[in-house]
Amino acid sequence: MADENNSQNSNPEAAGAASSSDIQKLQEQAEKYKNDFLYLRAEFENYKRNAIKERSELLKYGGERFIRDLLEVVDNFERALQVNVTPENIGTFKQGIELTAQELKALLTRHAVTEIPSEGAPFDPAIHEALSSEATDTVAAGHVARVFKKPYKLHDKVIRPGQVVVAKKPE
Repeated sequence: MADENNSQNSNPEAAGAASSSDIQKLQEQAEKYKNDFLYLRAEFENYKRNAIKERSELLKYGGERFIRDLLEVVDNFERALQVNVTPENIGTFKQGIELTAQELKALLTRHAVTEIPSEGAPFDPAIHEALSSEATDTVAAGHVARVFKKPYKLHDKVIRPGQVVVAKKPE
C-alpha cells in the first residue's frame, strides 16, 4: 500500500494529464449528445409541422372523393330537370328519377353511409328522436310505428338520428 501511495504522490502530473484527457473526452461526448439532441429536436419540429399540415389538408380536402362521386348524381338530376315532362314521357321521367335515387343510395353505401332500419324496430333513443306517440295495434308498444326521417350511420357512428312516431297501446 505504501508503494501505491508513493507512486500516486510521486507522479501528480500524470494524474493531472489523465484527468485532463478524461475531461476533454467527456466534453466531446457531451457536445456529441448536445448535437444529437438538437438534431432530433429539429426533426421532431419538422414532423409536428408536417403532421399539422397533413391534418388540416385532410379536413379541408378529405371529402373530395365523395364529392366527385356525388357530382355524377347531381349531373343526372340536372339532366332530369332539363327534360320537358309531358304525359307521354312521364313514365320514362319517373324511371330516370328512380334510377338516380338508386345511384345516390349506392354512392352513400360505397362511402360507408348506411340506413338504419327503423320501422317496427324497438325505439332506441341513441338512434331515434321521438316526435310523438300514437295508439296502434299494428306495432308493439315501445316500437317505431312511423318514420319521418330515416336514421343513418357512417361506419358504426350514428350521423343522423331518425325522427319517428312511437307506438303505444290503444286504450
